[in-house]
Amino acid sequence: MLTISRELVDRIIAHARADHPDEACGVIAGPVGSDSPERFVAMENAERSPTFYRFDSLEQLRVWREMDDRDEEPVVIYHSHTATEAYPSRTDISYASEPNAHYVLVSTREELGEKAEFRSYRIVDGVVSEEEVKITSG
Repeated sequence: MLTISRELVDRIIAHARADHPDEACGVIAGPVGSDSPERFVAMENAERSPTFYRFDSLEQLRVWREMDDRDEEPVVIYHSHTATEAYPSRTDISYASEPNAHYVLVSTREELGEKAEFRSYRIVDGVVSEEEVKITSG
């Protein structure tokens, strides 16, 4: 189960809306081993695409080094889908390389209107398992 604050959920959704119609992406870091998402890091979609995302390799290296320096790890890796449901694509699954991370997908597809679909998954060795999301007020 992913336990995440309302503030972080709102920031992910705001980033997804801001980058629409392109996919948005980023990380929420937390202390190593804590499974606690704390520090929001919006990243740039190097593809600038409505159907695909990829972290810029230099930005990713910088962010991962920063996490190492702060004794953090990527607790949440998120991105948006702009025209489809919030479910990992085959490409998303193939790029999932952090077995301990929660992979959050937000859909900002048109038929949702002002709402956003927010779902979380574990992706390990190509196997996708949806998990419950508990949103806290803190």
